[in-house]
Amino acid sequence: MAVLRAHPLDFISRDLVMTGIPCGPAYRIETERLVIRCWQPTDAPALQEALLESLDHLRPWMPWAGQEPEPLEGKIQRLRRFRGNFDMNVDFVYAILNADESEVLGGTGLHPRAGKNAREIGYWVHKSKINNGVATEATAALTKVAFLVDKVHRVEIHCAPTNLRSAAVPQKLGFTHDGTLRQRIEAGDGTYRDRMVWSMLSSEFPGSAAAKAGIKAFDAVGRELELSVDT
Repeated sequence: MAVLRAHPLDFISRDLVMTGIPCGPAYRIETERLVIRCWQPTDAPALQEALLESLDHLRPWMPWAGQEPEPLEGKIQRLRRFRGNFDMNVDFVYAILNADESEVLGGTGLHPRAGKNAREIGYWVHKSKINNGVATEATAALTKVAFLVDKVHRVEIHCAPTNLRSAAVPQKLGFTHDGTLRQRIEAGDGTYRDRMVWSMLSSEFPGSAAAKAGIKAFDAVGRELELSVDT
């Protein structure tokens, strides 16, 4: 029996491909200080080191940190899944690196779990970069990419109310606090904590601080993507 497989062009606009116009997703984003790009399996040792150095900082807030430390082979396989999901337009998980890509500063993502025509941005930062503006700079970049490349209607950020550093990021960028959901985050110790939900709509983006972020974004083969804000 013949196996029907999806054509590679089914995941992107055929019209854009035929005209040669670069289209998303953004595989690489450059900001003033950062490179935000799709994880590669070769990043596994550096990611493992960064997480080991930051576990005490991450465990109170990131449920997945309870699964760390993870063996290097497990980390390699995880990054292979991240890359595969990225290529198949399933989920978009990014590394946050310094400008020469020699150091892992954290991780972030544009996650479709927020629903149709929406993205949720998550982020974590190496403990040595706390209060250095890394999370804000990376989140501004992903917000811009979400609206101008992915063309979504809404972007969300979720965090615990007691995680004051994380909550400060959407506040700075012009997100609105939609509300706080009770007991919605399962912590690593089996307890539950509240979840704050912040959002920005496409109509609100042009006037936001995130729209002013100076970034460049590139597709899977390194072509620069259009990032014009409609006013």
